[in-house]
Amino acid sequence: MADSAALPATPASSPARPVYVIGGGPGGLAAAYALRAQGVRAVVLEKSDRVGASWRRHYDRLHLHTTRRLSALPGLAMPRRFGRWVSRDDVVRYLEKYAEHHELETVTGVEVSRVERSPDGTGWLLHATGGRELTGAAVVVATGYNHTPRIPDWPGRDAYTGELIHAAEYRNPGPYAGRDVLVVGAGNTGAEIAVDLVEGGAERVRLSVRTAPHIVRRSTAGWAAQYTGVLVRRLPVGLVDRLARPMARLSVPDLSAHGLPRPDTGLYTRVREGAIPVQDVGLIDAVRQGKVEIVAAVDGLDEDKVLLADGTHIAPDTVIAATGYDRSLESLVGHLDVLDARGMPVVNGARSPQNAPGLFFSGFVTPISGTFREVAIDAEKIARAIVKGEGRQLSRLPV
Repeated sequence: MADSAALPATPASSPARPVYVIGGGPGGLAAAYALRAQGVRAVVLEKSDRVGASWRRHYDRLHLHTTRRLSALPGLAMPRRFGRWVSRDDVVRYLEKYAEHHELETVTGVEVSRVERSPDGTGWLLHATGGRELTGAAVVVATGYNHTPRIPDWPGRDAYTGELIHAAEYRNPGPYAGRDVLVVGAGNTGAEIAVDLVEGGAERVRLSVRTAPHIVRRSTAGWAAQYTGVLVRRLPVGLVDRLARPMARLSVPDLSAHGLPRPDTGLYTRVREGAIPVQDVGLIDAVRQGKVEIVAAVDGLDEDKVLLADGTHIAPDTVIAATGYDRSLESLVGHLDVLDARGMPVVNGARSPQNAPGLFFSGFVTPISGTFREVAIDAEKIARAIVKGEGRQLSRLPV
């Protein structure tokens, strides 16, 4: 690994250029290894001072919702001692070891602000920290699905006098013991933080839900939900929706009486829209026991009160917005016409946009079969596509 001072300079006129990988998370590291395994020089550019930066920022109790065996990146298994459901800290350790084990050329402290075609039209020019201009044969953008915390622009937000934070700022329930907390957003993050708060001694925990989520058991009789996700990954959406309904009724109790009805949209339909099912790590029991109260969606803020969609007003001590993230790709590649109306790449994985050959994106989907598994598969496909498409321009590693 290297620091920013060791960032290599590749002349624009050089016939052999490295592949630049933007982002030192799972997708970026896996892509760099896959390229290295093909004999191609890949340079990972990470804006933080260490790899795995996004994982370091997650809340303390987080574990992968996918199994250890199906979450390993290419070329290095996760240690058995990590257990079946790998903790946040062990994921970070694994990513650090991964970069070290494969001797990846990782440069930290360098942020890429813009990617554009090189002047000669044969590669890519990256504008980076300190006025650097780097020329690569190809570029893999792996800056992460959860990039920039997003809090809705609720009416009255600027004048709200209560404590309002994004879930990205939440670490553990310690500061909230004995307090009244409203968690906004019933995705995996919101659901798990709500349970964490209950177990950590919060006096009252409410979960604001706009759209009822699909809830699945993380594991049933030893069968991980991820296994089912892998099996149905390529099946028609409608078929998976139909298969999921009876399974949900068998495995998950009806929580309608507690304010959490069964969703009226199919499970896989929601996944394709970007909403991954909530894996139960205690939410079902907490809701049934009244420890997590389900309330309506937030419609606005009024001084020290929160206005809910059902017309009620509540005054929690703290509001934690588990309201998602933006990909924030517009300034980086938005000018290349490679993003859709949501700001998402028009393609992901081994395909480049038609108007931007040699530009690849990894990790910008929410697969039902697990993100780590899919970025691992995509990494090897991306590497093969780069070798096939950019072969003569690529900087090769010494044999």
